[in-house]
Amino acid sequence: MKPNKLKTIFIGTSDFGLPALRRLATSEFFALAAVITQPDKPAGRRMDIAPPPVKTEALKHNLPVLQPRNINTAIDEIRTIDPDIIIVAAYRQILPESVLAIPKYGCINLHASLLPKYRGAACVQAAILNGDDRTGVTVMKMDKGLDTGPILAQKTVNIDAEDTAGTLHDKLARLAGEILDYALKSYVSGKLTPEPQDEGAASCAKELTKRDGHIDWSQPAEKIERFIRAMNPWPGAFSFIGPDEKMLKITRAGDILETGGKQSGKLSTTDKKLAVQCGRGSLVIEELQLPGKKSMAAREFLNGYAKYTHAELK
Repeated sequence: MKPNKLKTIFIGTSDFGLPALRRLATSEFFALAAVITQPDKPAGRRMDIAPPPVKTEALKHNLPVLQPRNINTAIDEIRTIDPDIIIVAAYRQILPESVLAIPKYGCINLHASLLPKYRGAACVQAAILNGDDRTGVTVMKMDKGLDTGPILAQKTVNIDAEDTAGTLHDKLARLAGEILDYALKSYVSGKLTPEPQDEGAASCAKELTKRDGHIDWSQPAEKIERFIRAMNPWPGAFSFIGPDEKMLKITRAGDILETGGKQSGKLSTTDKKLAVQCGRGSLVIEELQLPGKKSMAAREFLNGYAKYTHAELK
């Protein structure tokens, strides 16, 4: 490590942090001394033990990896490394004050929203759900609160009409990698002063659970269309169909039709399109999935599952 390089620890778990980790791993300004991530865990249909994406990327760069179940158990190791700065991206644990106090330049977080809007875990989904035209990435100096620390830099990105939580997540991950180098160098050199957040404008986006994907068909069609995109890929937007109440995932929706007079959740076919009556208007379904089946286009559903095409979704 060159003497003028800042000794750095990267802390993260999901693939949101990968572009930033790659930047740091090849930086001439920061020297990665270690990467901290969550333990390996079962994943996929076979529930095979798999490493988190951050660990896989760190090993490609021959970086030391720590995987404590709780960050509090790694405090002594962090003190031994004695980092100048710690960079955090989607770690899913709150760092204790004992860790925040270790590095000379503090702990810097990459957050996938324009803080103080959407503090918390489901910030990407919240931006789509609320019909925002844009969102972005915030680089902030961490304090003991949840995403409450002062802001160093922000960069915005447009939310397109077709964006899902998955595609928007990837946009924001790339953006985080792009803004990181400028923000860190400017902060360390004293060109950026952390600015307190406006508490009066703060909002939170709570962590989602699997059942949060259940569609409420009494809502307006335009809101449900955003909901389907926001829940894609996880937890997935779903409903229940037929007398046996099979779970039906709605993976993509399209046009909104001006209809009324039908019960919310009622399926119908109009001009060879599969539509669901909502609280206001009907939503055309373009892609869906039954249990144990692959995702299929609506036309395949109409051809192969005619018994369901006038059913009620619950």
